[in-house]
Amino acid sequence: MHLSLTLTTAMAAFACFGEVASVPLEETLRSLTPKARNVLKRATPVAPYFVLYSDAYISTEPTVSEISGFNVFALSFLLEYGAADQAQEWEELTAAQRSSILSEYDAAGISLIVSLFGSTETPTSSGYDPIDTANTMAAWVIEYGLQGVDIDYEDFAAFDAGTGAAEQWLGNFTTQLRTQLPQGQYILTHAPVAPWFSPDIWGGGGYLWVNSVVGDMIDWYNVQFYNQGTTEYTTCDGLLYTSSTTWPETALFQIADSGVPLDKLVIGKPATAAQATNGYIDPSLLASCVSSAYADGWDGGVMVWEYPDAGSAWIATVRGDTWPMPSTTPTPTSTGTTTATPTPTGTGNCAGVAAWAADVVYTGGSEATYGGYLWTASWWTEGDTPGGTADVWVNDGACTSTSSNTLTSTSTTPTSTSTTPTSTSTTPTSTSTTPTSTSTTPTSTSTTTTTTSTTTTTSTGTGTCAGVAAWTTDVAYTGGSEVTYGFRGCLG
Repeated sequence: MHLSLTLTTAMAAFACFGEVASVPLEETLRSLTPKARNVLKRATPVAPYFVLYSDAYISTEPTVSEISGFNVFALSFLLEYGAADQAQEWEELTAAQRSSILSEYDAAGISLIVSLFGSTETPTSSGYDPIDTANTMAAWVIEYGLQGVDIDYEDFAAFDAGTGAAEQWLGNFTTQLRTQLPQGQYILTHAPVAPWFSPDIWGGGGYLWVNSVVGDMIDWYNVQFYNQGTTEYTTCDGLLYTSSTTWPETALFQIADSGVPLDKLVIGKPATAAQATNGYIDPSLLASCVSSAYADGWDGGVMVWEYPDAGSAWIATVRGDTWPMPSTTPTPTSTGTTTATPTPTGTGNCAGVAAWAADVVYTGGSEATYGGYLWTASWWTEGDTPGGTADVWVNDGACTSTSSNTLTSTSTTPTSTSTTPTSTSTTPTSTSTTPTSTSTTPTSTSTTTTTTSTTTTTSTGTGTCAGVAAWTTDVAYTGGSEVTYGFRGCLG
């Protein structure tokens, strides 16, 4: 089937979801062709976004284990004249090689996109036609099978001129891209420097104007909180709550106060001090900032420049206890065997949320309970276990209870072996990168541990099972449906 027909079929399924007399959601999704179902599964993920750029030359894309913990990988850059650096490397692979990599990333829940322009191009000042440029770049994305674009526009001269030409160019370019790369089928993000969100500095309104005009077309912003001064955005307070007078009102929550949706703001930082002129902060400190922002209602995610200096170890540190890295968790069986689950990091209330089931289709934002935790799906999924390797489910924390009653069972914990990938990285050089200074990449060594123990598991769910039917394999469930399974969490 031709891709356009596949997309049409998939979007037609979405169109009928809101009809009063429509076919049930589960039945509608199951009627789609495999390609159409895959389009829905790989539609734009929901926050949090963990974005990794790759510009320094490597002969092929990293393996899934090397970038585990990220859900977006951005090849850099596609320029006005054509592909360069890692975008060119992607272009030079065979179709079979590209297909294999895309399949592996897809199975791991990683979207592969391309970043446009970068620091070496000045689209507005150079007179690029926004419509023609958008058409050419969108055609490249489609030809080479990528899942979206990131607009890394760095025409500082055009912004500084204050005429509004930069903002207008971005508006026209974004609008035309969306005609070629429809929303929900392709990712479209921007990567502005944080000061461009400052009110009353930019003659054309800066990125606040861009957001007001085409913000609905933009999935999220990979905000560059670096390269703006030696003391800018280098503390949690300066990064999150109160920016300096040099760039007023440009800390994370201040940008949100200016009207940009908080869940569209992704914190961008360099992997090492060598990857930026300034603005670097240690990953452990960044993890603390992320935790504070999350506690205050933000869940946008984190962007980093660039691979291989940032990989699975870097993002594991930054996600920390806020978004712990998933572990491989086998499906529970009727023998009473329990499995290791991630450490709880929140106080999710599971009341009224149905237990996860392998044959239920979940869309982005759907909730389910599993293993005593509340989970939220990042995108379309079916059969991907919460906490599993697909990384599709976000752990919202342990289920809490307002009751003093608990249900206790004794089970045997099987031997569990987990390995944290170790990566060796070097500082890359490139003709299309963010300016750099000096540093070395922190390294870490992780060991594999095997443990066997007998534990007593205490359920903390709040569901009351009276009148709720037991889960069965031949019933289709939609989001919000309730079932009982395994006698976990039933109180009363």
